[in-house]
Amino acid sequence: MNPQILATEAPATSNFASFDTPAVVWVGLLVLVVTLLLFDLLVVHRRPHAVLFREAMIESGVWITIGLSFGLFILWWQGGQAAGEYYAGYLIEKSLSIDNVFVWAVILSYFAVPAKYQFRVLFWGVFGALVLRAIFIFAGVALLERFDWLLYVFGAFLLFTAWRMVSGDDEEIHPEDNPILKLVRRVVPSTPTYHGQHLFARVDGRLLATPLFAVLIMVEATDVVFAVDSVPAILAVSREPFIVFSSNAFAILGLRALYFALAGLKDRFRYIDYGLAAILAFVGVKMLIANLYHIPIPLSLVVIFGLLAISIVVSLRADKREENELSDIPARKDPEEPDEM
Repeated sequence: MNPQILATEAPATSNFASFDTPAVVWVGLLVLVVTLLLFDLLVVHRRPHAVLFREAMIESGVWITIGLSFGLFILWWQGGQAAGEYYAGYLIEKSLSIDNVFVWAVILSYFAVPAKYQFRVLFWGVFGALVLRAIFIFAGVALLERFDWLLYVFGAFLLFTAWRMVSGDDEEIHPEDNPILKLVRRVVPSTPTYHGQHLFARVDGRLLATPLFAVLIMVEATDVVFAVDSVPAILAVSREPFIVFSSNAFAILGLRALYFALAGLKDRFRYIDYGLAAILAFVGVKMLIANLYHIPIPLSLVVIFGLLAISIVVSLRADKREENELSDIPARKDPEEPDEM
């Protein structure tokens, strides 16, 4: 039989890394993730404190180093194809997490969460996100293996999401209008005051939820929304559950540090949504044409990183140009100030 015919008839999944992951490796990954989380909670942030920009940048650097280092383990274990898919998935999740961070900033600001308590609620938010992503990932992989046509549904959905991000529909987020928050306040007895960094507190003999509990529910709810975008996007570059989950996990682990580093910088990244939309559109097209042409992983990495970098650079240059224009405007003279002789 003609080998060319075999190549054209090969399923799209043959273009991706595929391997059997021993149970001990899965256990090792989960132990590593839980250990890192507990070390961050019980050692690095044992005492509640406001995380300053410098500390957040250092922690972000550490988390990124850990994530990139795990890719080297996959390179040693399964080779370049698997490592390339891991780095592509990691970069996609890290990029899309930027929008997630800005939404967190709106939620924490609305609830006026004291700075020194923000880390604890985001810790539990990240923990819940890992569980939710695992469910989404294994369900997504199983569905794609059974129903090939879902590839086109995911691709079209990513294109629609990209269009929505750049269509000018940038309505402000109003947490008070969220139906989940309204349901929580109606069902769960709550107190309007904070009690340290506790999610629940006993008041007058009654166990009540503190505002931090509502914040946690809101954080988890928004993560479900973002997972609907990010998980199909990562499935465009890998179908191996171990790669998809590990790249997601290590990108998410650094979200708290990324929040404290970027939460106040949204206005400086005015074009970041265009870059993220372009990334979603790219992976959406990659899914739609997967059965016709498989875009190589190295090219995917270059395109994803390039789109993100361009949006950041253009945003910073626009800010710089605006600052220069403002500095060129002469100061308005006080009409009561006498003229200099």
